Parts: sequence; C-alpha cells; structure tokens
Amino acid sequence: MLGSAKVVATLPVVDLARARRFYEGKLGLRLLQANTSVPQFQDAMYEAGGGTRIYLYQRTPTKADHTVVAFEVKNIEQIVKDMKSKGIVFEEYDMPGLKTVNGIAIVPNGKSAWFKDTEGNILAVTQMGK
Repeated sequence: MLGSAKVVATLPVVDLARARRFYEGKLGLRLLQANTSVPQFQDAMYEAGGGTRIYLYQRTPTKADHTVVAFEVKNIEQIVKDMKSKGIVFEEYDMPGLKTVNGIAIVPNGKSAWFKDTEGNILAVTQMGK
C-alpha cells in the first residue's frame, strides 16, 4: 500500500527561526517553503537527498529520547569531521552493546553517529556496511 510513497520526517521545534538556521546553515538542507506569517502556525519544509524531505513545525516543547531522523552517508568519518568543523557536537555513548569512538559507533549494519538539533531532537548520520 505505501511501498512506493515518499516519506517525510516531521519534527517539532520550539523556535522555528533558530531551527531554520541550524537546518540550512549547519546541515545544508535546501528550504522548499516556509510559512511564518501566522504566529500560531509556523513551519518549514526542507529537501534532503533522494527526494526525501524534513518538515519542521513550531509548537510547545516535546521530549523524544530516540533517533527521529537518520541521514544515510557514504563516508561517515569525513561527514562527522565536516559537521564538527561547523560546531555540531556528537553524542558519546558507552554502554553494553554501544560504544562511540570520536562520536562514531559500529552497529550491526554499519556505523552511526548521533547529534542533537537546536530543539533537542536526536538526529543521526549512518553509513551502511563497514
């Protein structure tokens, strides 16, 4: 039924202007549209690779303690290095079954690294395969 439908990640943000600076300036996503004229309903749609999109909408604070978006990359070490140079801080984990080294963990299907956006949403970069 939905096997050929595009997927759009939908993320809440408390401060849309701050989030837009992060998604555009730090992550380099392309803004498709933004609605900021109605204070109670502000949002922005971004284009990512392969026709995927991220939709941000402003609302009161929420709490997600899990990864909400993962960007699949080809060279995670270089991407993490480049992102760190833009001031992005990667999470460090050291728990049974998951340990990061310089922000990157080896996971069953490859490698992953996690970081937070300006609103506290947990995002990841992932490289499939080792």
